[in-house]
Amino acid sequence: MLKKELRQKYKVLRQNLTTAEIENLSLAIANEILKLPIWDKTYFHVFLPIEEQKEINTEFILHLLSGKDKEIVISKSDFLTLNMTHFLLTDNTKIKKNEHNIPEPVDGIEVPATKIEVVFIPLLAYDQKGNRVGYGKGFYDKFLSQCKPDTIKIGLSFFEPEALISDVFETDVLLDYCICPSGVHEF
Repeated sequence: MLKKELRQKYKVLRQNLTTAEIENLSLAIANEILKLPIWDKTYFHVFLPIEEQKEINTEFILHLLSGKDKEIVISKSDFLTLNMTHFLLTDNTKIKKNEHNIPEPVDGIEVPATKIEVVFIPLLAYDQKGNRVGYGKGFYDKFLSQCKPDTIKIGLSFFEPEALISDVFETDVLLDYCICPSGVHEF
């Protein structure tokens, strides 16, 4: 399927999920993350969910990382340059929604992309080869291309993979894993 078709399909599927389903599926995803070989790493990038888009609730992942004493990094998006600036999440971090309803840090201690070792990636769909479909702005492809080559890229999805995304670009960055409620997909 084409990315455009997949975006439409998965936006509808997500909109049909209830709040209770999102919570239960998000918790199941967090439990699956425990199975990954990532716990020797220190710097973990996590997205804060856009509730209106019914994204995965990453609060469970934040608790998991905090409990394991990991450094948690969150981002602020610049819609003019399509760049993301990364900040350490601390007790003093103030979070505010931007005009696109994305919760973001107001400011804080900046962390370079090259220091981030594990990235949890929001997505709408993904395929059996590790290709992914987001909202189409390219924020994550740009960000991931700035990370070190051995940075572990983990997609999070409520759903199973599609067989194939047919319109993949050279600049698209592949996932290493995608976690869904039923388990871990490794690419």
